[in-house]
Amino acid sequence: MNMMLTTRNLTKTVKLPEQSLTILSEVSLTVNEHDSVAIVGASGSGKSTLLSLLAGLDTPSEGEVELAGHPIHKLSEDERAAVRAQYVGFVFQSFHLLPGLTALENVMLPIELKEDKNAHKKAKELLVKVGLAERLNHYPHQLSGGEQQRVAIARAFASEPKILFADEPTGNLDTGNGEKVIDLIFELNQQLGTTLVLVTHDDRLAERCQRLVRLEAGKVVEDSVNSAQVVKTNTAQADQVETA
Repeated sequence: MNMMLTTRNLTKTVKLPEQSLTILSEVSLTVNEHDSVAIVGASGSGKSTLLSLLAGLDTPSEGEVELAGHPIHKLSEDERAAVRAQYVGFVFQSFHLLPGLTALENVMLPIELKEDKNAHKKAKELLVKVGLAERLNHYPHQLSGGEQQRVAIARAFASEPKILFADEPTGNLDTGNGEKVIDLIFELNQQLGTTLVLVTHDDRLAERCQRLVRLEAGKVVEDSVNSAQVVKTNTAQADQVETA
């Protein structure tokens, strides 16, 4: 199986007026194609910082990050942005929808950036798939929190990313909407074969992943495989192959 993401001795230190603060210390991970990985830990453990480094949104103080074979720790911001545009999708806790665009237009945007002439058709199909067929022309302020997050998920998958990073995707949702969003993320993940890396406090979300990485004080203290979930995922993928 091919590696999608790997880090070696990843460290992030920030300088304060009187001292330096180490947020991450010598984190080494490998994530293969089609894996689903939950990064968990208490507030301040370095989860979101690690996600930012893995996605090339920030650069490490020391260590290496390779994303889809690209050494992003060596790249300029413009070069990292080009890698993200080609390989990466994002889902954030606060949705990050463009308020002046409709649900359909928000989902069309990443497809249009790839100069795909079928942007309207593909975006509409995704919104139908996430249960928003009746909300295509609604603006974000006209949608509930759960609906906004479903638009954000559709947008994240719109460019058919090789890897999806999600930072607390259920953090602003009630239990019912959180369950729907969890189901949706993993349904699309399996259908499209996307690698999935999540930061979450939500045990329900972490339990759906094949692997759990736990951080404490910026260090990996657990990296375990959820064997039952691996079996479920492999069975679902085999069923899809047979159906195809």
